[in-house]
Amino acid sequence: MLAAATTPAADQTADDERPDFTSMTRQQLFDWMNQQIRSGRMSLDESTPFLGMTMKISAATGEPVDMASDGERIDFVAKARGGIDGALERRDYDLLARLQAAVEHMLKMQGSAGTAADGRGV
Repeated sequence: MLAAATTPAADQTADDERPDFTSMTRQQLFDWMNQQIRSGRMSLDESTPFLGMTMKISAATGEPVDMASDGERIDFVAKARGGIDGALERRDYDLLARLQAAVEHMLKMQGSAGTAADGRGV
């Protein structure tokens, strides 16, 4: 009974923690994204750029790399900003908008100031 009484406080603490999108594994990003969807803070459409960032293909095998066993820490803000640059070069304005929204969401969740375009005048 005592353990059940402390669970809501533990859940609240976990919800209050700010994610660090500049140093996170693909699994951590995937888990965070799913939690955002389940809680209603993110729609499935809004999750698509995050889902794309969780995917990794092995150059050696051409097969997907399992995110559960991949401990590599990634700067997802930088990764999304690189995607913004690529979308601009390809004139893919739909992807550009989704990636900009993803960066803005990450910065907001992290409590960081800045813009998705990072001063690029986009």
